[in-house]
Amino acid sequence: MKPVYNRVLLKISGEALAGEQRFGINEEMTRKVAQQVKQIHDLGVQVAIVVGGGNFWRGRTSKDMDRATADYMGMLATVMNSLALQDAFLALGVPTKVQTAIEMREIAEPYARRKALSHLEHGDIVIFGAGTGSPFFSTDTTAALRAAEMDVDTILLAKNVDAVYDKDPVIHADAKKFSRLTHMEVVEKDLKVMDLTAATLCKDNNIKIHVFAISEEGNVMKAVLGEDIGTIIE
Repeated sequence: MKPVYNRVLLKISGEALAGEQRFGINEEMTRKVAQQVKQIHDLGVQVAIVVGGGNFWRGRTSKDMDRATADYMGMLATVMNSLALQDAFLALGVPTKVQTAIEMREIAEPYARRKALSHLEHGDIVIFGAGTGSPFFSTDTTAALRAAEMDVDTILLAKNVDAVYDKDPVIHADAKKFSRLTHMEVVEKDLKVMDLTAATLCKDNNIKIHVFAISEEGNVMKAVLGEDIGTIIE
């Protein structure tokens, strides 16, 4: 088995770690994600990860709270998920570092690009927590930014749906599935793959995106081997 990518950034939603309970961290689901990522790590693929925080808190859903405060709370939620994922990887014997955009030296390294690149080159998985460190930016934007900084071959966008559709397939039975798209189509059709800031950043830096379902066993490996699953945006 020969991977088609040398270095990838895996973007995982916080909800994916919650599993069916839809809130908090489901340890079995976290372990499954770690096992899937370990399989591609064992092939020699360098793996960076950005995880969301929606299983604990979403800044944009708060009604009366100051937006910046709500966003900082969301960043802290991503750190909890990052630590849970790190623990799952370490339990499997996979060396893993967490770097946070907001300094929390007792539990993680502060984000430093060259240090993160060095970790990746030495075979460590690197998890980026606390978003960009600034409010008003989503973890999708964090994924696009870190992907550009880490010079990855692709963003693996692991979602709860199996591909990109023209409308929500859960609500609309006639939703059309896309197997391939361009960055411009994603922006022009407003396909909600990721927010507009993140999509534009990927377009401007020519970053390939592969969208697939994280819940289906073996999908991370299939994506890295170049199999025809989900949606590819380039």
